[in-house]
Amino acid sequence: MNSNRPLSFPRKTILGIQFLFVAFGATVLVPLLVGISPSIALFTAGIGTLIFHFITKGKVPVFLGSSFAFVAPIVEATRLFGFPGTLSGIIAVGLVYGIMSAIVKWRGPALIDKVFPSVVVGPVIVVIGLSLASTGVDMASQNWLLALIALLTAIVVVVFANGMIKLIPIFLGIVAGYVASIFTGDVDFTKITEAAWISLPAFQAPSFSWSAIIYMIPVAIAPLIEHIGDMYAIGAVSGKNYVKDPGLQRTMLGDGIATAVAGSMGSIPNTTYSEVTGAISLTKVTDPVVLRISAITAIVFSVLGKVSGFLESIPGAVLGGIMLLLFGMIASVGIKTLIDSKTNVNKTRNQVIISVILTVGIGGAVIQFGNFSLAGIGLAAVTGVLLNLILPDKSKPVKMKK
Repeated sequence: MNSNRPLSFPRKTILGIQFLFVAFGATVLVPLLVGISPSIALFTAGIGTLIFHFITKGKVPVFLGSSFAFVAPIVEATRLFGFPGTLSGIIAVGLVYGIMSAIVKWRGPALIDKVFPSVVVGPVIVVIGLSLASTGVDMASQNWLLALIALLTAIVVVVFANGMIKLIPIFLGIVAGYVASIFTGDVDFTKITEAAWISLPAFQAPSFSWSAIIYMIPVAIAPLIEHIGDMYAIGAVSGKNYVKDPGLQRTMLGDGIATAVAGSMGSIPNTTYSEVTGAISLTKVTDPVVLRISAITAIVFSVLGKVSGFLESIPGAVLGGIMLLLFGMIASVGIKTLIDSKTNVNKTRNQVIISVILTVGIGGAVIQFGNFSLAGIGLAAVTGVLLNLILPDKSKPVKMKK
């Protein structure tokens, strides 16, 4: 089916629910890791996504979900300052996004082209995908049979199916995996039976803490850089230049306000979800309305206890099988960025930058100074930016649609 063909509202709704399923695993896993209810994370993910779409004029097809980059800092900050104090630090992180948004607007697109050329952006997008690969493998390894059923179903649908079926490979993969899980006895139905029909999210008010704010602010560096990579990635998938229109300053601001609102409600920071970008790349559905339906669905699910219980009952192996495909799709977008931008990979300078970004990002390097640490995608991106600025010669900017 041609992704440019207008979709009916029922089809958009089905696709919106499918994209939420893609983001669901990580969105509810992060709050569980930091010790809060998944329902509040679902609620603020939905609200945050709608805020992002409003600020970006409804042009960018992204879904905002719980950020893994903040798990360790939130756990430690909660131990040191309590969770209400940590929430004030999360709000401050959102304000940092706003400040960076103002800087980008002040200096203009030329700053982005200089700091983030294709030789940096391409491998950073690859790192975004491959650094998440271990998460998908870990989830799939819980039960490889179920993971393979979900994965192979999605592959068969996207390669051989036609019409509407071709647009929902992830949804059908999860359905096939879930049905198989019932037969193998791997579904925990108590999560459904014990859930209330209606259950409001557990909101919590923040308390002001300078210590927590100072502790949390440096953590914003990594997801900020990851955000830029995500904007290039979704732009490459959609064939549009979102860095120019609606502008990186708007996408950063949308992400920041969504994070600040989440903190004010007792939830965790939001970030643009690479999993959903992978799903969009797979289905070729780039209509932002579909992602807004995902957001509204997340809000509805957050107050419907039975629905949330059903989603939580999906075995991790089933979601892991789907992740194996989606994370690889993200990495392939990074390779495509290098090719489309005609990056000269025969040039020693570019080989050095690409190599170091990949090894630092995928290898799990960490730099730590006291309470501040930089690792993974953030460290890889910072390393690539510095090498590009220091090494002689210039690299080509990312080639995107006008």
